[in-house]
Amino acid sequence: MNDFGAETPFNEASEALGFATGQPVGDIFALNALHVDIFTLFPLMFAGPFGESIVARALANGLLSVALHNIRDYTSDRHHVCDDTPYGGGGGMVMKPQPIVRAVETVLTRKAGWALPAADVYTNLPAWDAEQPVALPAGVPVILLSPQGRQLTQPLVAELAAMPRLALICGRYEGVDERVRTQLITDEISIGDYVISGGELAAMVIVDAVTRQLPGALGDALGAHQDSHSPGMGGLLEGPQYTRPFTFRGEAVPDILISGHHANVERWRREQALLHTLRRRPDLLERMPLSAADKLYLAQQGWRERPR
Repeated sequence: MNDFGAETPFNEASEALGFATGQPVGDIFALNALHVDIFTLFPLMFAGPFGESIVARALANGLLSVALHNIRDYTSDRHHVCDDTPYGGGGGMVMKPQPIVRAVETVLTRKAGWALPAADVYTNLPAWDAEQPVALPAGVPVILLSPQGRQLTQPLVAELAAMPRLALICGRYEGVDERVRTQLITDEISIGDYVISGGELAAMVIVDAVTRQLPGALGDALGAHQDSHSPGMGGLLEGPQYTRPFTFRGEAVPDILISGHHANVERWRREQALLHTLRRRPDLLERMPLSAADKLYLAQQGWRERPR
C-alpha cells in the first residue's frame, strides 16, 4: 500500500512524518533528553498530536525524543497476524504475545533511538528466541497502557519525567495476552476509569504531560510547577485566570489583580485555588496538608474537616 495504511511497514510511513526510523539524526540523542519508545499497531495516530505545540517544540529542541515502533513489523507469518481469538471463548480478539515481546525486547536491547529499518520489516528481523527471555536494561519502565493500571496523576507524571527512557505499549482489541504482563511489563497505567479503543490516546496523554515537566519545554519556567495538582499548588486546583479586555459582557476582572499589591494578589490566588478545589474536587482537600489559614478560609466557605 502507498497510502500509509495499516499494512504499510511503519518505517516507510514514519519517514514522511519525521519520527525516528533508524539511526538518530545529528546529536539529539547525545543530549540529556528523555527518550520514549512507543509500541503500537497504529503509529500514524501520533502524527498530529506530536507534530504540534509543546511536544513538537520539545522534539525539535532535543528535550525529548520519540521512536514509534509498529508491532506488526515484527511478525514473520504470511499474513502478519497480531491478534487471535481468546481461549475459553468470548467476544473480541486478543493481542498475541510473540509480536509484542519480540518488538520490545529487540528495541530495548539497543541504543535509544534505534528502530527497525524499513528494508528489514517482516523478512530480515534481528535474531530472537521466543523461548529465551531477554534481559532488558535496568531503569527503563515497560508500561502497558490499560484501564486496569494505576491511575495517572501529577506525581506519577513527575516520576516518569525523571526517567531517561520510557517504553509505552499500546493495547488494542480486548487487551493483550496475559503472558505479556507476567513476562515483560513492569508497570501498568490508566488515564481514567473508562475504556477507550486502544492505548494510543493514553500514550499521547502521557507524553504530553511528561513533556511539560521537562526543563525548557514551556515558555514559563514555573508554568508546570503552578498547574493544577502540581507541587507549586500544593495539589490544589488552579484558581481563575484573566487577561484583556478588562471588561467582557459586563463582567470585569477582579480589582485586586490590578492593585499592584503582590502579597494580597498571592493570598487571593491561594484562596481562589482553595475555593475551586472545594467546589469541584473536595475529595482532594482530605489528603493534602493545609495551613491554619487555609482551614479557616475553607471553614468560612462551609467546609468541615473530616477526622483522618
